[in-house]
Amino acid sequence: MSGEAAAATPAEAGDAPEPELLHGAPVARSGGQLTVHPARDGYLELVAALRGDGYWVCTDLCGVDYRGYGPSRGLPPGVSPERFEVVANLLDPTARRRVRVRVQVPEDEPTVASITSLHPGADFHERETWDLFGIHFDGHPHLTRILMPDEWEGHPLRKDYAVGRIPVQFKAPRSAR
Repeated sequence: MSGEAAAATPAEAGDAPEPELLHGAPVARSGGQLTVHPARDGYLELVAALRGDGYWVCTDLCGVDYRGYGPSRGLPPGVSPERFEVVANLLDPTARRRVRVRVQVPEDEPTVASITSLHPGADFHERETWDLFGIHFDGHPHLTRILMPDEWEGHPLRKDYAVGRIPVQFKAPRSAR
């Protein structure tokens, strides 16, 4: 062998293969569906790029609380799991394609950008996610409660929310005739 070292292949060097990226965000595929995992600060930019690609319908947006789960949640390499996640499902009706966007949101700062400027229909989905999970959407035009009463304290779909008992009142039984 000459004095020059042979170039090592990624497998020989022990390096993991490069992850698939879409607009700079890692991609995973689950059940045949494309899932993109942007960084929290790149979420709005990614959704704007996907809108430019034809994904102009936001069919759903919701929150997830992974409290108590281990790190194995179907995340691609390089994506660190956080307690909360915001999941948006986008549709390209012309090409009949779907994409799921999963953003990790830390417990100590549960905030992510609002996509209502790009998808006005996400307004109520973001309000519901804030109301039930306490995830704040920066730039949302009117982030107020939508399901819970205004005076309600807390966010009931968080897994650390105290489970209480709400008394149920029944009508008095009919008297026997």
